[in-house]
Amino acid sequence: MNILLIGSGGREHALAWKIAQSPLLTRLVAAPGSPGIAGLCETRPVKVTDVDGLVALAKDIAADLVVVGPEAALEVGIADRLAEAGIPCFGPTASAARLETSKAFTKDFCARHALPTADYGVFETADAAAAFLDTQTAPYVIKADGLAAGKGVVIAQTRAEADAAVADMLGGRFGSAGARVVIEEFMHGEEASFFALCDGETAIPFGYAQDHKRAYDGDEGPNTGGMGTYSPAPVLTPALAERAFREAVLPAVQGMAAEGNPYRGVLYAGLMLTATGPRLVEFNARFGDPECQVLMLRLAGDIVPYLKAAAEGGLASLPAPGWKDESAVCVVYAAEGYPDAPKSGAAIAGAEADFGPDTVVFHAGTARDGDGTLRASGGRVLNVCALGADLREARDRAYAAIETIDFPGGFYRGDIGWRAL
Repeated sequence: MNILLIGSGGREHALAWKIAQSPLLTRLVAAPGSPGIAGLCETRPVKVTDVDGLVALAKDIAADLVVVGPEAALEVGIADRLAEAGIPCFGPTASAARLETSKAFTKDFCARHALPTADYGVFETADAAAAFLDTQTAPYVIKADGLAAGKGVVIAQTRAEADAAVADMLGGRFGSAGARVVIEEFMHGEEASFFALCDGETAIPFGYAQDHKRAYDGDEGPNTGGMGTYSPAPVLTPALAERAFREAVLPAVQGMAAEGNPYRGVLYAGLMLTATGPRLVEFNARFGDPECQVLMLRLAGDIVPYLKAAAEGGLASLPAPGWKDESAVCVVYAAEGYPDAPKSGAAIAGAEADFGPDTVVFHAGTARDGDGTLRASGGRVLNVCALGADLREARDRAYAAIETIDFPGGFYRGDIGWRAL
């Protein structure tokens, strides 16, 4: 099979790493790719939002399958255009991807289909938002409606902070993504990430993990796109995972099909494990980042048949995915100033060493100079990942590797997995 992979981050590096192991693979091309991905396959300098360029590239390499990594490509309709060209795509249409690209759409969808989630309101003016906040108690959950790179959520501890967050979002901080705000009831519990593959009709569970959103140790600092993760997550027991699949994921897939928007690809359910059971925090229309990295390390066997079946139909005929008994940990090495104003350009040494069979470093935001020097070019720069017989061994391996990497100004959390340990 010829496969085109869209994206350039750590999630896409992990997908390329796993896809490259498939005996079904003839040719793998990534667009735009990264220095890390370039070590595994061909890359082409086509942006993830250049739909015309991506469709042309898929045709040029006679792609049998296109695998979409980032949400930005889904929002601009890459799956729709590929369908018009007759090329199978692992990823939902722009209409189906609204489960991620519009929080207001998702909350209304949850209400229509009785999915367990927080009470909410959607507002376009500060006055209307303030009137709703008058009916709520702290802490307040304020979200930009659209995509904001994982940064459009504020947990406000005071009313003044909530009003400021609303004004910030409606005032243009996130552009059109903040033209509407969603205010939600605060849910108490631990968060977990649950994944399912979908082919428009069938959905099958595809692993779970727990991540760390705050920038600093002890869950302090601003929210980020994710500073690390681990899998499996002991807090999401098999019974809770089955309940989440039955009460939130399956009804969502069935509801999208009933509304004329069949969902194909991976559906990521962010869950709050409350005293009354799992409740939905959000849906994402792609693999989580950095959750994808630990899932790829733990997945036993070939991923390509599952990607192909999700794109073309036929998931019901495949066996349940197999998972290694080991635990996996991912530690994000971020640039100074992340998430608000990350500094680019620092030279990185040691990230491409051979760390052994149980440790992999995925490139999340890197670039290479003409002389071959690896440099930071994003907020989250490296994902240092490891397998171990248990969570503690996996974590020890990841931190042992990260300590050998020279990344001036970079920082990482030293407590990934603390909830489980």
